[in-house]
Amino acid sequence: DIATSLGADQVPFVAFMDPRARKIDGLAGADPPKLVEKVKALASRPFDAGASGSTAGGGGVGSAGQAGESDLNTRLRGLVNFSPVMLFMKGSKSEPFCGFSRKAIDMLNKHDIEYSTFDILQDQEVREGLKEYSNWKTFPQLYIGGELVGGLDIMKEMEEDGSLVEAIQSAAGGEEDAGDINTRLKGLINKADVMLFMKGNKEEPHCGFSKKAVAMLQEHKIEFDTFDILGDEDVRQGLKEYSNWKTFPQLYIKGELIGGLDIMQEMADDGSLQEAVPDTARKT
Repeated sequence: DIATSLGADQVPFVAFMDPRARKIDGLAGADPPKLVEKVKALASRPFDAGASGSTAGGGGVGSAGQAGESDLNTRLRGLVNFSPVMLFMKGSKSEPFCGFSRKAIDMLNKHDIEYSTFDILQDQEVREGLKEYSNWKTFPQLYIGGELVGGLDIMKEMEEDGSLVEAIQSAAGGEEDAGDINTRLKGLINKADVMLFMKGNKEEPHCGFSKKAVAMLQEHKIEFDTFDILGDEDVRQGLKEYSNWKTFPQLYIKGELIGGLDIMQEMADDGSLQEAVPDTARKT
């Protein structure tokens, strides 16, 4: 059944899917803090859905035929960079389908490392393409910061000399440089046609200004998404420099900064706020 195919061996179980309904990660058991971490991590990394026509189970050939080499490489590049630590394996974290994949999972779990996985058994195109892309013919394959580390033997050697944990901590927990944070911020402000960076969320604003901003957008029947800056200090501080706007909330339309609550109010009063909103973000 569906639960078994997703590797759900206990309840509760959360499966994270890409836009083509392919599983990209999972979380077994009741662990709210880790669930929040995973949601934030996955939501902040735009996912390359790959070539059109891929099947829900990991697909293979698209409706327009086999994807060109450049398209496949683009997809693979997106996958290996999807998470700071990425393991391509047979099966899933909760249900590895070979001994080598199981040992790789055990090694990463032993060091309490945050990582994502991709089940190569569900996507033959990725399975074969990755062998050529990285010139590495076997699985599992571990990538850190988008760069191939190697298979299980290399992982063991690096674990023994301590370099595995050092490399992972540098990629997953180190400070983002200016280029990295700016790339992330650009992705976030373009996540939806209308994006509001605020304290809290639509359902529970955590300051009066954010509450008024939400109410204003809802009053004018504008579809919008939000980002809670209280949950991510890197975004909170980085956005101030990125857009040269020091306070929150901040409203963006089609990736362009509109301003804070005062600007929103002025534009709402003269009708320019509604005019700036694309048709796709207007409620009927």
